[in-house]
Amino acid sequence: MATREIRLSTDEILRKVCKPVKAINENTLTLLDDMAETMYAANGVGLAAPQVGILKRIVTIDIGEGLIELINPVVVEKRGSQIDYEACLSVPGRSELVDRPEYVRVEALNRHGEKIVVEGEELMAVALCHETDHLDGVLYIDKAIPPEDVEEV
Repeated sequence: MATREIRLSTDEILRKVCKPVKAINENTLTLLDDMAETMYAANGVGLAAPQVGILKRIVTIDIGEGLIELINPVVVEKRGSQIDYEACLSVPGRSELVDRPEYVRVEALNRHGEKIVVEGEELMAVALCHETDHLDGVLYIDKAIPPEDVEEV
């Protein structure tokens, strides 16, 4: 395992749409391991492959309940709304209010190629949305509530 460099918001790779993983191989497993190590080293709760310069649909998440690895994740259900401050390892020293679903359900593959379903509320719902957004070239700052609207929230 290795810690990889986290790309910052000015890096154009973070604005690109990632390609699906077609085959889970040794490179995929190494990437998953490295992403987890990088996420933990940076004290993050999630990391998407483009954040380490790889345009593949892979994310790792750990909100304190154990590591979740998702390959080709697809958000299949969203419910409710929650507004809270959000931050990102690729946008250091900044946080913004973002409106996210209260509940999210995601289908993906695990490292063994098995279909899994991950459901989340509150912080897990935010992490699932935040990381899957990265796979489509979207950063949380794109969804931040404008400062002039913050008082209304």
